Amino acid sequence: MSTTSTSVKIGPELKLRIQRLAELTQRSPHSVMVEALEREVSREERLYAFVQEAKQADRAIEEGGEVYQYDDVHRWLNSLANGEPGERPKPWQE
Repeated sequence: MSTTSTSVKIGPELKLRIQRLAELTQRSPHSVMVEALEREVSREERLYAFVQEAKQADRAIEEGGEVYQYDDVHRWLNSLANGEPGERPKPWQE
């Protein structure tokens, strides 16, 4: 994997915390920072994708898409989690 360098200015308290963690975990401060950045970027990407999916689902509902009752869905999911063949919920209608 090819890498590039960049510089990040951090406060002395955070720098000290990174150094302490690196020592405690027997890693380099660089490794601690790279892993932390990777986790945070991945989390932000998942959050962004989740929000986009929610917006798309909201548009689908507004356009007449199917809607399910919360209790029905959770009852079904719980039965599946318990290894029981539950009946799939039917769309909710007013």
